[in-house]
Amino acid sequence: MNEYLDAAIGAAREAGKLLRENFGGPLKVNVEEAHDIKLELDVRSQDLITRLLLQRFPQHAILGEEGSAANASTEFEWVIDPIDGTVNYFYGIPHFCISIALRHKGEIIAGVIYDPMREELWHAERGGMAYLNEKAINVSTHRHVSEAVVSVGMSKTMIEVEVGLSIFHDMLTRARKCRLMGSAALDLAYVATGRFDAYIERSVNWWDIAAGVLLVNCAGGVLAISPSAVQEGKLSVVAWNGKIDRASLTKVYP
Repeated sequence: MNEYLDAAIGAAREAGKLLRENFGGPLKVNVEEAHDIKLELDVRSQDLITRLLLQRFPQHAILGEEGSAANASTEFEWVIDPIDGTVNYFYGIPHFCISIALRHKGEIIAGVIYDPMREELWHAERGGMAYLNEKAINVSTHRHVSEAVVSVGMSKTMIEVEVGLSIFHDMLTRARKCRLMGSAALDLAYVATGRFDAYIERSVNWWDIAAGVLLVNCAGGVLAISPSAVQEGKLSVVAWNGKIDRASLTKVYP
């Protein structure tokens, strides 16, 4: 295990401890919107992760949901989501995670996703395999949408919700089962583990998916990532096991 992956795992575990300790207790809401919540704990979690990473790599840059620290002199950038699934967390639903990835010259070289409630930690490094709790994992072997469990992500604005609903309706008619889980990072980790056969979201942030992208690739899966046609500055992602025909996952929507 390289030093970057070791640092990411350590930071994820420390942030996970913080989230476990506060789960189910009173929470301070910094921002409350129609379809989203931002917690003071999001900020604390990212501050903790940032401090631990920069202690070891003080020249590295940070890109995070709760703020960034640019450094034009470095080729290394940590991409952090301190609580992916904040709404789940706020409502006491134990489905959320910490996502940490490292990019070098724009390429993801290490990724960690940690679910502190289930004690499940995924990790991968470029050129290697993907692991869940030190056990190598692979994507599923299903070849047809009719056999597939597909997770669909929906974002915050009404146009994003409408696009997500159209995808969900289409998948309901053709897939074995569809799921709306509320954590993009865990959706990708589940694709890498073979729990899901595919994950589709048309408007998502880079910090939501960075670590999961590496996990899916290292587990033998395939991803199609492009600028979102729904929300400027966001991304569209389709992740699947590479065995299902991609056209059948994008049959109705662009």
